[in-house]
Amino acid sequence: MADAPGERRVKLSIDPAASAPPFEQLRRQVTDAVAEGGLAPGTRMPTVRALAAELDLAVNTVAKAYRALESDHVIETRGRAGSFVSATGDPTTREAQLAAIAYADRVHHLGVDRATAIALVESALDAER
Repeated sequence: MADAPGERRVKLSIDPAASAPPFEQLRRQVTDAVAEGGLAPGTRMPTVRALAAELDLAVNTVAKAYRALESDHVIETRGRAGSFVSATGDPTTREAQLAAIAYADRVHHLGVDRATAIALVESALDAER
């Protein structure tokens, strides 16, 4: 998966000798990466075709894994915009993640650098209310 600024690269691979079918290996690796924080909520997933080419898999195999991940609420598809890692956890955590994603999208759009964006959040969290 390609790196985006500030994101860790998650290396997905398929073991042809494994007993689990390729779509299940892919589903498990993505689920584990999300659970371990390697894929943050809001991260855009590669297109089915791009990931199939990268892993040398059939497009239908990757599509099957994506459908399973969507069914498990690990990823969500936003029409033509693509597939993204879903917000996870309890309702409060999910809402906070969605707010963080919206903030990150906005500061990227404004051209605010990472350090400044984080400093703004820290300042807002430290402000007395």
